[in-house]
Amino acid sequence: DPYARLLLEALKQSGCTVFNDRHFSCENCDGCVGGGFDAATSQIVLCQNNIRRQSHMNRVVTHELIHAFDHCRAHVDWFKNVKHLACSEIRAANLSGDCTLMNEIARFKFGLKGHHQTCVRDRAIRSILAVRKVSKETAEKAVDEVFDACFNDLEPFGRIPHSKADAKRAYRDFQNRDRYTANL
Repeated sequence: DPYARLLLEALKQSGCTVFNDRHFSCENCDGCVGGGFDAATSQIVLCQNNIRRQSHMNRVVTHELIHAFDHCRAHVDWFKNVKHLACSEIRAANLSGDCTLMNEIARFKFGLKGHHQTCVRDRAIRSILAVRKVSKETAEKAVDEVFDACFNDLEPFGRIPHSKADAKRAYRDFQNRDRYTANL
């Protein structure tokens, strides 16, 4: 999957190499979540009982790898600072493919103008509520306060990858990043 390949390479370049047997765990989970990122162990948990399709698993892996990337490159205070969590959830919803038009149509949720941003905001709030015992108002406030900055942080993709083809182009661009500035 080009999304995951790009993120794994970005993690490695950031000094956080991911080992499949150490950093990924398949488990049965409560509720209907597809996965999670455990910051204490830097481990991605895939909920094998809630993932039914390869495309869903690819999105979950990408979403959680974005959290792992944020954990690696920034000093994220996952447990005490809800704004940090909100920012990573915004980035994950924005960049993982969670809010593509096809996924939204499959959920019977779609609109025209500004729908991608609405989807990202809603999914970030839902994710915060799923992992933290905070009120909906607290989650909404945290998302609103950091939304613009975090929505516009497109690292390491450099763009919002709206499809696998976009993700492949982003991966090629990522691989060639240093070539553009090497002769300056």
